Amino acid sequence: MSQHIERVEQGVSLSDVSIQNPFWDDRLTNVLPGMLRHAEKQCRQTGRFQAIWAAGDPKRPLPEESHCFWTSDVAKWLEAVAYYLSKHEDATLRPAMDRVVADLVAAQEPDGYLNPYFTRCRPDERWTDLLGAHELYTAGHLMEAAVALHDSLGDDRLLGAMERLADHMDRRFGPRKDQVKGYPGHQEVELALVSLYRATGQRRYLKLAKYFVDERGRKRRGQGHYFVAESKRLGKSAAPLECAQAHVPVRKQTDAVGHAVRALYLYSGMAEVATETHDTELFAACRALWESITKRRMYVTGGVGSTARDERFTEDYDLPDESAYAETCAAIAMVFFARRMLEVDPRSEYADVMELALYNNVLAGMSLDGMRFFYQNRLASDPKRLELHPPKHGFGHDRQEWFGCACCPPNLARMLASLGNYAATRTEDGSLLRVNLYLGGSIRWQVSSGSAVVEMKTRYPWKGDVRLRVRVRQPSRFTLALRIPGWCRGATLRIDGRAIRMAPVMKDGYALLDRTWKGGETVRLTLPMDVQRIKAHPNVESAAGRVVIRRGPIVYCFEEADCGVPLDGICLAADHKPTARWEKDLLGGCVTVSVNARRAVAGDAAPLYAPGPIRQKSLAVRAKAVPYALWNNRSRGAMRVWMRSM
Repeated sequence: MSQHIERVEQGVSLSDVSIQNPFWDDRLTNVLPGMLRHAEKQCRQTGRFQAIWAAGDPKRPLPEESHCFWTSDVAKWLEAVAYYLSKHEDATLRPAMDRVVADLVAAQEPDGYLNPYFTRCRPDERWTDLLGAHELYTAGHLMEAAVALHDSLGDDRLLGAMERLADHMDRRFGPRKDQVKGYPGHQEVELALVSLYRATGQRRYLKLAKYFVDERGRKRRGQGHYFVAESKRLGKSAAPLECAQAHVPVRKQTDAVGHAVRALYLYSGMAEVATETHDTELFAACRALWESITKRRMYVTGGVGSTARDERFTEDYDLPDESAYAETCAAIAMVFFARRMLEVDPRSEYADVMELALYNNVLAGMSLDGMRFFYQNRLASDPKRLELHPPKHGFGHDRQEWFGCACCPPNLARMLASLGNYAATRTEDGSLLRVNLYLGGSIRWQVSSGSAVVEMKTRYPWKGDVRLRVRVRQPSRFTLALRIPGWCRGATLRIDGRAIRMAPVMKDGYALLDRTWKGGETVRLTLPMDVQRIKAHPNVESAAGRVVIRRGPIVYCFEEADCGVPLDGICLAADHKPTARWEKDLLGGCVTVSVNARRAVAGDAAPLYAPGPIRQKSLAVRAKAVPYALWNNRSRGAMRVWMRSM
């Protein structure tokens, strides 16, 4: 990586990516619009929309219940709808979007402030509780929605309102004596301000994002930590500085701590600011935090955040399975962070984590029909045990239609709707296209001689065969960089049937095919998907003596529907002889994995305790595993990812 930090690559425009793949087709064509309509219905029924239009007209009644962060849920829905409508017309979603945008613009106050809750419910308390009131967080999501509307639909109605809001914030917050020296309690606005800067060219928005990043965790003379002073003024208990990543300045932070979603939104914003300001020290902090997460604090599913208490990171290797929190939004934020790191430091490790989180923790957050959602993503769950020992914090065994704090459902919708943004990155001059996710379909970008297209056919992630065809109008020299996933052993490449030696073309986890492309060439990438037994670091106590089954990017779990209970009565054999099988009628069509195991015999008279080895009677069985992302879509029952092994 160069010492000069810059955005060496950028995402291919969503409009230039078409996804066609049996895995994604139904999710994007049928499930996603259903999710968006479901979210629209929930926002309407719960009063989220009513709270916005009531703010624009004092004569209109408020909903019976209202929360300070409700508008952020609407903003994420708006962002997702904008992405979706850029690809598909929808007679229901477009008018709903138009009404909400008009109501938001009408709700803006003359000085540029825009937060419907505070405008109607607490007008005298604007910006008085930065730690807990989510005003800056909500503003950030509104900005991201505005940029999505601008970029995807050419609709600038909300963008103008967001410029006025950002200008209002720029007058209020900053280093001058007449400004408030505060910063967000729930981060998000940092990365949103960078997006607003890129959309408008107004550098003051980038400067404000940098201010929020730099000010976080500082002790000012006569004030100390801003959140400590604020909490004292409001009569609240001591501010949880570490939970808000405000315990020390961000450049001195080396371990991922505190609320996981807030942390990853912050780290994404830090990476964006570092990129735009060429700040090597800030990017080094991002890299240290990345390593803290991926080497010591991330679940095998790509989930992050070990405990429901404060929804936070805890300590190195503390990754319990039954009480895992692994919030859906945190996994989505992990995808955000990975992509931003990749654009500066193009190594496959970032795309590997992006893929891991996406295909496992993120997709586990939604049911197959997109109508029910997990907030928390345990790696082991038993409904009977949860009823006997209800958790003090967190959620139950099953997905829910909606939540009081409904951040996850619309976040999932915007993740799916913007999926094409994560498929590939390119250099500004088009001399390199880097394929990061094998989603199928086509990717278009500009090269020196005009436009180029890579068409991709694959059944990934079920099969590792990827066929690409290059289309150019005239011969063009550029590099096609294909990710070789970290889980893959023995990848092969052919161009027009001719084998390519892998070692000479490999760099940072990508195969770099640098040549003059004439058009019509066919590239065949084969990624063997062997079934693997994954073990954890010895310090991960909950995984001691256990293994995970993984095939390709997919992490598997064992469910009561296939294996009965107790799942801990199953012990996977050392010689597990796995077989992977496509089952078209199971869970929407998926590859299952069956392995040799032994099951303890029910009613065995083995003692509860004994001074020596306790031997149980057991029977040889074939135990079937299904993708973790698809669990809890059949009959209600237990599930486990980490299985006992011989």
